[in-house]
Amino acid sequence: MDLAALTIFRAVVRENGVTRAAQKLNRVQSNVTMRIKQLEQQLGVELFARDGRRLVLTPAGRALLPYAERLLALADEARHAVREDRPRGRLALGAMESAAASRLPRVLAAYHQRWPEVELELSTGTTGCLIDRVREFEIDAALVAKPPDASALTDAFDCVPIFSEELVMVTPRGHRAIRAANDVALSTLVAFERGCAYRSYIERWYAEHDIRPARVLELGSYHAIVACVAAGAGVAVAPRSVLELLPGGAQEVAVHPLGALGIVPTLLIWRHGHYCAALDALREALLESAAAQDPPAEPLAPFLREERPGTPLTTR
Repeated sequence: MDLAALTIFRAVVRENGVTRAAQKLNRVQSNVTMRIKQLEQQLGVELFARDGRRLVLTPAGRALLPYAERLLALADEARHAVREDRPRGRLALGAMESAAASRLPRVLAAYHQRWPEVELELSTGTTGCLIDRVREFEIDAALVAKPPDASALTDAFDCVPIFSEELVMVTPRGHRAIRAANDVALSTLVAFERGCAYRSYIERWYAEHDIRPARVLELGSYHAIVACVAAGAGVAVAPRSVLELLPGGAQEVAVHPLGALGIVPTLLIWRHGHYCAALDALREALLESAAAQDPPAEPLAPFLREERPGTPLTTR
């Protein structure tokens, strides 16, 4: 069982088939098929089963996948450790959708221009999902919100704070001012799926006031969340930086500051002890970008100020 065979196995899983894996790896399809069969013969098990025109992992294949991810990640670390200290190779980065939309585009464009030998892959997810993916060697690092539960980031991780987001509560226009949880007139919370740290913060705030949303409407993007709030479906919590990106959409809702509760650090996390010149360069680029921006506003006293419904957001 060699690393090349594991690389091919992982590519077939990620690309959902031999044809796309062959294209990704710049190999002929017959070679990919042959290497998978050789790996199965070495292990004495079938790794894939055919379901119509699709290949699906067998139980043995599912068992092998996390080991393959870890072995390939460790091999990458070893290569980086013995090579010259210059960013190159593959770097898999995860990020929350909010960070990917509002914070990363300029940083990643400049990074790519400076370090063209780095093959940067970006994927998005909730904070909980991204923490799990870093732990399981699926990605090298991730930008996540500091979890409300400190135990979510164990000694298995290293991290550095990059910037802070200001969370605001978003309601339909005309909603009364919000100074406490019982001022929220609508009983539905519009949010990302569980694992979203911002959702966890606001659910804890509700719980501290002995209030619970009647239901949670789970959506997969801030555009959809804001549209549902504007239509009167419920209330939501979102980073102000994301709302400022929406083309006029934020003017269809009311925005309420959350004071100190709404100031949430964003962390860059990676596996403890993981060395990679490409990751080091990205960390420095993120810190430089954050330092170059205007300093964050001082946290407001909790719920002593609010924006009047319909007040357009101002760019800081």
